[in-house]
Amino acid sequence: MSGQTVKRLEVLAPAGDTERLGAALSFGADAVYLGRQQFGMRSSPGNFDNEQLRAAVQAAHEKGIKVYVTCNTLPRNNELPFFERFVREAVEAGVDALIVADIGLLMLIKRYAPDMEIHISTQTGIVNYATARELYDLGAKRVVLARELSLDEIAEIRAKTPPELDIECFVHGAMCVSFSGRCLLSQYLVGRDANRGECAQPCRWGYHLMEEKRPGEYFPVFEDEQGTYILNAKDLCMIEHIDKLAEAGVYSLKIEGRAKSAYYTAVVTNAYRMAVDEYYKDPYDFRLPQWIADEVFKVSHRKYCTGFFFGRPEDSQYYGSSGYIRNYDVVAVVDECRDGIVYCTQRNRFFAGDTVELLSPGQKPVEMKLDELYNEDGERIETVNHAMMRFSFPCSETFPAGTYIRKELDK
Repeated sequence: MSGQTVKRLEVLAPAGDTERLGAALSFGADAVYLGRQQFGMRSSPGNFDNEQLRAAVQAAHEKGIKVYVTCNTLPRNNELPFFERFVREAVEAGVDALIVADIGLLMLIKRYAPDMEIHISTQTGIVNYATARELYDLGAKRVVLARELSLDEIAEIRAKTPPELDIECFVHGAMCVSFSGRCLLSQYLVGRDANRGECAQPCRWGYHLMEEKRPGEYFPVFEDEQGTYILNAKDLCMIEHIDKLAEAGVYSLKIEGRAKSAYYTAVVTNAYRMAVDEYYKDPYDFRLPQWIADEVFKVSHRKYCTGFFFGRPEDSQYYGSSGYIRNYDVVAVVDECRDGIVYCTQRNRFFAGDTVELLSPGQKPVEMKLDELYNEDGERIETVNHAMMRFSFPCSETFPAGTYIRKELDK
């Protein structure tokens, strides 16, 4: 592989709502991507209305962080009349780029907002340099490549496209069993169109076989002896291969997960931020500290794999279960530190004497045993067991507001 990184790698984090946005901004994102109520591939009500969008862009820009807005569905005729207002509001808010999958929308953006930066979504399915070059000629500043490409293929695309064209790749998070998210299962089975942000994730369901003359008698569908989740993909994780991504010419490292929790956003963004910083300490001999690699296992996740980056995946499906692996609970969030006291708000029950980790932006987690806990009235307590209760504990160290306190679950 060949190619040089022209610009410092970008850590691109998901922001599903204002809470997740705050986590991404605090824990090391260079840029965030988010959606509105229309035209985005995540249709949840947690998306941003116009007022929230303006506030999000302002908060991000105050920290020097860029905001990209998704309009990457494939809209129908009746939606197109609303698109001009969508673009105008993005311009007025100061959005840094719009992410599109549809050629028609690309051309409309050029008409409505000639100066708006345009990124081409992974939904477009870009797998070769000819397509990438044509999209650049049409006005794209960036292409988000299909997830089905190897590092060698990405390197060739980089070598045969204009250097001004940015290359972005998903490097972490859930993977779709279909090609770059072009899936009909959800629409067919439950009437929810995955290509319009409404996927019900039927690829995560367990399946059985039923013979038509024996209704109600189910037979397991075995791809191998492990079970029946024949469509269930593992999660992608490339945190130990930052150097190889950079060498291939990837500029933006995209983290999947707009529907995930703020804690997930914080931890994974923080891990990739620190991994990229470690890479730049010695790009020719990148060695990721184990504690950084361990961070991505401290969020809810499926089993990990490296997707297609190293060629045809041999171990990217998991047939035993579609459930998540969760080894840690967030038990509290730090509100402030003052006069040797850490003031917090509870998130899950825990007890005096428990050992916890405190995770602050850009720092190695700090482990400590909380022997003394006090309620809001300064009375000593043995358990923090009320939702969102305020409590405190003495500590000689200080931690910034927003620090997560987490506890390993009993095994």
